[in-house]
Amino acid sequence: MIAYSLFFSNKIVKTASEVCMKILKKIIALCLVFCLGLGLGCLSEYPFTENSRFEAFTEKLFRSEVSGNALSLHYTLADPASRGISTQNISLGTVNTDFKETAALCAEYEKKLKGFAYSKLSRDNQLTLDMLLLYFHTRSTLGENYLLDEPLGASLGIQAQLPVLLAEYAFYTEKDISDYLKLLGTIKPYFQSILEFEKKKSQAGLFMSDTSLDRILTQCQAFIQDPDANYIDEIFAQKLQTLGSLKDEDQTILCTWHHKLILEQVIPAYQNLMAGLEKLRGTGQTSRGLAYFPGGREYYLYLLRTQTGSYVPVKQIEQRLSTQLMNDYEQIRSLIRTDSSLISSLSRYTDTITLTPAQMLEKLPALMAKDFPALNNVSYEIRYVHPSMKKFLSPAFYLTPPIDTQTPNVIYINQSDRTSSLELFGTLAHEGFPGHLYQTVSFARSTPSSIRYLITSPGYIEGWATYVESYAYQYAASLMPDAGSETASAAVTLAWLNRSMNLCIYSLIDLGIHYSGWDQARTAAFLKAFGITNTSTVSEIFQYIVETPGNYLKYYLGYLNFLDLKNKCSQKSSDNFDLKDFHRQILEIGPVQFPVLEKYMN
Repeated sequence: MIAYSLFFSNKIVKTASEVCMKILKKIIALCLVFCLGLGLGCLSEYPFTENSRFEAFTEKLFRSEVSGNALSLHYTLADPASRGISTQNISLGTVNTDFKETAALCAEYEKKLKGFAYSKLSRDNQLTLDMLLLYFHTRSTLGENYLLDEPLGASLGIQAQLPVLLAEYAFYTEKDISDYLKLLGTIKPYFQSILEFEKKKSQAGLFMSDTSLDRILTQCQAFIQDPDANYIDEIFAQKLQTLGSLKDEDQTILCTWHHKLILEQVIPAYQNLMAGLEKLRGTGQTSRGLAYFPGGREYYLYLLRTQTGSYVPVKQIEQRLSTQLMNDYEQIRSLIRTDSSLISSLSRYTDTITLTPAQMLEKLPALMAKDFPALNNVSYEIRYVHPSMKKFLSPAFYLTPPIDTQTPNVIYINQSDRTSSLELFGTLAHEGFPGHLYQTVSFARSTPSSIRYLITSPGYIEGWATYVESYAYQYAASLMPDAGSETASAAVTLAWLNRSMNLCIYSLIDLGIHYSGWDQARTAAFLKAFGITNTSTVSEIFQYIVETPGNYLKYYLGYLNFLDLKNKCSQKSSDNFDLKDFHRQILEIGPVQFPVLEKYMN
């Protein structure tokens, strides 16, 4: 998971296309929020130690939640049967239109968690309990504001990302093929449940604007516009061939059946969704932020906590962002005062790395060795995005492996040539080393409780990957023709500061639109102060942030939290601060909310 600061259009594309990770998290979140499991009360009766009782609780919770959705199950476990989980009921689940039961279950889980004898638990179990307790407490506060949630969206919506998830659905066994084909037949009822949810939003005056609706309909139409040449058909055939256990004639039969399902199930599901949404046209508000809706500010605070993992007041967030913006600006001024030609030469430096993406990934582990703990024997695959999907996906992304196999770790490369070599290097660091892949493998080797793979903190995950980008930009200087020169170092520093400022600006706009009620005119005035005056660009920025509240803050506030934690630990340790050990502790604790992370840092 990201965003590119040098070119806004690339940033929009990049942020919008954290496809696999993002939609999987969205689906898992829906499963957790809307379809929480039942029947955990009996666990307290088991005559085990407190640690055993707690671990039984979390395992039962994991099995219940991972079973609620076939996609989340498949992406989480390669062999569910080995964990005693049935795969008979293949479904995408449904979106519940009544949050009361879910809220009650969250409150029940919170009560059960408080019932464990905290002092008798191991440190790892205490950490898991703290994380779960904060998670369920926060979820239970959503209340009737759940109608402000939006499962659809032109960029990050389920309807936009589902084709990518289907395309990347791995075939480990022939049963996976059967399950996948069954899954295609469940898209229609799943979309129907979304429509019921959208109808309820409409009745409450909370339906999306016509502008957002048009963007969603356009995206849906793009996917179904050529039924006889849908790219999912081609990718399906490739996966059958790669599996290697099927005869040619069997592959042909399966491909024919797959195409029939696309024509008779998948495309009609999208058509029905489009028709149902069209009927709701005009029932929504004009395109504006959450601040304009009843309960909107409260819902936005809820989003900030769940997405960023931070629990500080908005005013404090604004102050922190503003401080960082000024710090970055002053550093840029200092660099330019030292070398006035730096800006004019920046574009040259951003494309001086001549390595291929594969070579960049090979170089990164050695370059990061002085700052991050070694992680040996990490295997990964490099795959290239299917040509038909290039325009929808980011320059690169990481696809997490199932937790029971821990393989394959896959980095996808998009050969669309939309970014400079320096931007691509930063992206590969974000997705690979020392970013998502490195963090995921490091965490897995600490043998965490299974529930921690489902209930995580997006702010930690995306914040870490953004935080390590700041190191990667410096590493990039060593790969340039004049490596070691002050000019190369200054150029990459300027590039990172520019990226940081842009992410900060968009984060401030996010707060402005959704908490302070900025309209497009107020947003335009703010952007004008930073030299962004193009009307279409301003409109695109405004609309994107309206549709994805809290998204930028997930990355940037997460980054700032790590930066502040490093500064705090450094000041505390004085001359004894060990950067590698600091990073090691963060990686071992793993993805938790920042109050929990700070509690367990030594």
